Amino acid sequence: MTQSPQDTERKDVTLLTEADIFIFNEGSHFRLYDKLGAHPLTVDGVTGTYFAVWAPNAQRVYVIGDFNNWDKTSHPLERRADSGIWEGFLPGIEPGAVYKYHIISRYNNYRVDKADPFAMLRETPPETASVVCDVNNYAWGDRAWMEQRHDRNNLDDPLSIYEMHLGSWMRGEESNRFLTYRELAPRLTEYLQRMGFTHVEFLPVMEHPFYGSWGYQVVSFFAPTSRYGTPQDFMYLIDYLHQHNIGVILDWVPSHFPKDEHGLGYFDGTFLFEHSDPRQGYHPEWNSAIFNYGRNEVRCLLISSALFWLDKYHIDGLRVDGVASMLYLDYARKPGEWVPNKYGGNENLEAVELLRILNQEVYKNYPDVQTIAEESTSWPMVSRPTYLGGLGFGMKWDMGWMHDTLNYMSRDSIFRKYHHNEITFRLLYAFTENYMLPLSHDEVVYGKQSLIGKMPGDEWQRFANLRLLFGFMYGQPGKKLVFMGGEFGQWHEWNHDAGLDWHLTHYPLHSGIQQWVADLNRFYRSEPALYEYDNSAAGFEWVDANDTEHSVYSFIRRGKSTDNLVLVVYNCTPVPQYSYRVGVPREGYWREALNSDAVNYSGSGHGNMGGVMTTGMPFHGRPDSVLITLPPLSVVFLQNTNTVENG
Repeated sequence: MTQSPQDTERKDVTLLTEADIFIFNEGSHFRLYDKLGAHPLTVDGVTGTYFAVWAPNAQRVYVIGDFNNWDKTSHPLERRADSGIWEGFLPGIEPGAVYKYHIISRYNNYRVDKADPFAMLRETPPETASVVCDVNNYAWGDRAWMEQRHDRNNLDDPLSIYEMHLGSWMRGEESNRFLTYRELAPRLTEYLQRMGFTHVEFLPVMEHPFYGSWGYQVVSFFAPTSRYGTPQDFMYLIDYLHQHNIGVILDWVPSHFPKDEHGLGYFDGTFLFEHSDPRQGYHPEWNSAIFNYGRNEVRCLLISSALFWLDKYHIDGLRVDGVASMLYLDYARKPGEWVPNKYGGNENLEAVELLRILNQEVYKNYPDVQTIAEESTSWPMVSRPTYLGGLGFGMKWDMGWMHDTLNYMSRDSIFRKYHHNEITFRLLYAFTENYMLPLSHDEVVYGKQSLIGKMPGDEWQRFANLRLLFGFMYGQPGKKLVFMGGEFGQWHEWNHDAGLDWHLTHYPLHSGIQQWVADLNRFYRSEPALYEYDNSAAGFEWVDANDTEHSVYSFIRRGKSTDNLVLVVYNCTPVPQYSYRVGVPREGYWREALNSDAVNYSGSGHGNMGGVMTTGMPFHGRPDSVLITLPPLSVVFLQNTNTVENG
């Protein structure tokens, strides 16, 4: 039976104070998720839902849904003065009710049914309606993690991140179905613990209509996708990970949104959330809309979304996608296709201001989390404080390292000596930002080949080269990120429509790669020299960056304590090199802590019999040296057991 508000006593209810409206319209209300959207309430014994939506150019707004047979006139909302907000408490509408807003614009008799921009749950695609939901009724069990998170998330802590797509990490054995959030929790947690990762990063979980976008075409910035379960199910997954000491980072996408009719585009018959001028409001690479970052209410929506996930879902960090596309007005545009800023430049001043406010608000309210920028240009001070003129991010992806290193590793070893600088160049800028070293999803799709597919040589050399690639990542300064499948050498490119090829891990070459990554993670987490000074030149020094003829690199990593000293040496040719002399700053015994050519990684077994003693001969400008065996296509990590340096 169709229900109307007249069937029950209507209540004059609002969650919006005059102060809320003032700071919303001025652009400084960053907890809008507590005010706008659909909020189940009980008022004077009457249960119902309070609805509030921003549609300043609407003439009428109605709530339509399964509770009124989608009647477009039975449940009107009231305009709240000149705020642009329409609101109302509708009795009898409870959690689980499916709804949209029917908006009649003041212009051109435009009428449209829109999903709620602040909905916390959406129907499972391809359905597009919002669902009334209460996200405040989950009993969290991660208090211990939250209290000690500051010691797990710092820039001088070890951060090793497993990047993954929830829908294609592992599928159900029957009919290739998605695993639910709750099914994923124990399986994913056990795997991350076994592999030694400190954090997991989910590709965007915010609701998206097109599954093939991997989540990067977001229509609902406050709702986890219902493909895998409810908001409480997603909370359970995060809670489970936290209770097993694994941090959770979300990919967050403020750079654009899709133009689906039920979404944010042309919301109230005007370009409300996006620019009206396509030179500013259309994203040519992704065929999507660009937010109007200079509009106060849009700023509130975006920053509220970021804080929402940190607040309601206990998220430990946000990786902000597409920052470069936000910063530059001429991004992916030809001359004449963009509008300069007020100074005539190509910098998007409104986006810069938004990002700075975003980071200020995040770190003010959640000082123990991290924001991470995917920024691929030379924009300065991305990860420097806003009070110094920076953008205020905690970290930045080092895209240059990723591309240079993959280019180098894809070359046949006989040509690598001509491209030696592709490895050394990074250290000229390595400490200008707080960098994360990514081997990300973007590098294993669209014909780019899988990581193992990029490696040259015969089968054995390919796997040796992949172990060497991971050795480059874990040896160099910077936090670590590995996309799923790379850690065991999956041959196929990533396919979002299927699970990973887990059967490969039963074969020695693949299980060897997997064990190598697990051991790298454990050594990295146990050795402060490999993480404490990730962002300072005090933690790194070249021993020899110039042995182009042998394609050998060697350097020292230091920790804050003089006890923490690691020598890292790479041989990028398939030829073993015996009695290779390397200068060291200390005398004594240097233990071989890790060797990528060990037989348990399916290597050839060349090595240093557990370690080497110094020879007493100065070399490489250092007071002592060691003679070591460099296995083919390998990296060796050596630790000094003495506590006093020579010289």
